[in-house]
Amino acid sequence: MPTGRQKIEAAFSESGSAEFAAVDFWEYVFIRDHWDQLTQLPWYEQFSPDLETQLSWHREVLARTRQDFLHLQPFYSRQERKNLSIDVQPEGVFLLDRASSRREKLDPPVPGGWSRTGQVESIKTSSLPETPEALDVALKSLPIPNVQDMAEDGRADLAHALLEEHGSSLFPVAYADAPLWYFYELWGFEGMMLMFGGEPELVQRACLHFTTRTLEDIKQAKLLGAAGVLIWECFTDMISPQAYEAFSVPCMRQVVEECRSLGLKSIYGFSGNPAGKLEAICSIGADALVFEESKKGFVVDIHELATFIDGRCTLFGNLDAISVLQDGSEAELREALAEQIAAGRRNKNRFVVCPGSPVTPATPAERVGLFCDLVHELSQKI
Repeated sequence: MPTGRQKIEAAFSESGSAEFAAVDFWEYVFIRDHWDQLTQLPWYEQFSPDLETQLSWHREVLARTRQDFLHLQPFYSRQERKNLSIDVQPEGVFLLDRASSRREKLDPPVPGGWSRTGQVESIKTSSLPETPEALDVALKSLPIPNVQDMAEDGRADLAHALLEEHGSSLFPVAYADAPLWYFYELWGFEGMMLMFGGEPELVQRACLHFTTRTLEDIKQAKLLGAAGVLIWECFTDMISPQAYEAFSVPCMRQVVEECRSLGLKSIYGFSGNPAGKLEAICSIGADALVFEESKKGFVVDIHELATFIDGRCTLFGNLDAISVLQDGSEAELREALAEQIAAGRRNKNRFVVCPGSPVTPATPAERVGLFCDLVHELSQKI
């Protein structure tokens, strides 16, 4: 029986995979919302500088989800691990830096990612840059990191240890933000849209900076030992097809080319309604595409996507994360997965099954294990 890694590697090949893998694109969200269901360790151990503690809870998560991705990310440097420790006190839990005596209070993660005060949090800006000089000043708040010393200083140690344990059976992936996503990080949704609509020359200038930053994330993924990079882009469904082709497509082509030059598979996630942009999305040349499920008034039919893509690249499925994964019966989950697998066959077996959105806090953790088990079972039969 092929391993999860072998299934995904086959899905990236021209001949495709006879059996399909099952993955969760947003594992970090799932872990945040389901910590107590995934491991017996206390919540604060996810911040532990101890390498074996990190490996321990990762083992538990992988055993319970049974997914075929191995998510990799940077860890503390070796020097930081010497200085840091978890300090549990009656007044709270702290991350203690013995070198500086600094204590950082740690709070349990909030399911759904909501603020502790219950306030709606969003990024807002009081002003937008109107000149190249003002833009360059704003871009300094989002500097381009240098990741070349990551392997030497130990920030890749956890990733390499996970690879040693699980890399032969699971496909290792790392995250990167698409260049246009940084517009939101700096100026929020309103600012992002105003710039796209009114300052095209400044947008192009900013894109050069943001693309360079994403390229560093790709290099980081390579240093961590990833075989693929998950690149997610949000809100570009809300700009015109012409703006998408002018701003996003050139940036993403550079990102995909960097992945290819480093021997990494590029997995591009497009958030929202892809209508009117599908050909442009395909023109980016990513090794794989990921789309949301139908929601918010738009329809993303997996069979129509598979027919349109027609094996030109790998397609990740978009199982409904709420009506099926969260709320559906096992029979309904089986039926929906059978539809996903049939679409994968239509895409010439270049397919991986995945929820179209993050697993919700209301979804029991064991449902994810069931989802993965059913994909493995059904793809042998369909």
